[in-house]
Amino acid sequence: MVGMNPHRTWKEIIAADPEHSRRYANRWRGFVRQGRDINGEARLVDAMAPRHARILDAGCGQGRVGAYLAAAGHKVVGVDVDPYLIEEAGRLYSGELYDATTWLVGDLADLSEVLAEAGQSEPFDFIVCPGNVLTFVADEDRQAVLEGFAAALSQDGGRALIGFGAGRGWDFSDFEDVAIAAGLRVVQKFSTWDLSPFADESQFLVAVLERD
Repeated sequence: MVGMNPHRTWKEIIAADPEHSRRYANRWRGFVRQGRDINGEARLVDAMAPRHARILDAGCGQGRVGAYLAAAGHKVVGVDVDPYLIEEAGRLYSGELYDATTWLVGDLADLSEVLAEAGQSEPFDFIVCPGNVLTFVADEDRQAVLEGFAAALSQDGGRALIGFGAGRGWDFSDFEDVAIAAGLRVVQKFSTWDLSPFADESQFLVAVLERD
């Protein structure tokens, strides 16, 4: 979920413009046709996660990250609030290669309930939340989303990888404070998905978190 007004939630955006989701999906298809690299986040997750890990793609959109990870042998559950994008994920990524992949419509603020209703209550080895997803969450739901991540992570070495840009309504230091309140701690910070060091002036945060 990139390139949109950071001060509106994704639900507000698609309610105001029902065709937005289709344009968003088409934009990513255009990136692929242009030969742009759209798999940087997924490659990093694949490098960090154990083999055949159970991975939650939080805010999965049309499945670009989760599908890459499924093809690499991981068991993926993708959750997104946008029904059209989940439909696209199921259409694009079906067949034997993606048999271990599940795509769910649901609000990340209600993650525990969404997973329980789908019979997906087993803990995750890894959670990835890329693409500025968290900046499209309502302010009042931020802690609930991170609490859901903490509850979903395995207590045995589970980690989350979250990335979003500056100037999108959520200060990086405030994010860390909310994460702590939610039962998570930031153990590493980078400024890009290819692990450039994070500095005070960095315009993007890629944070590795563990359960507190």
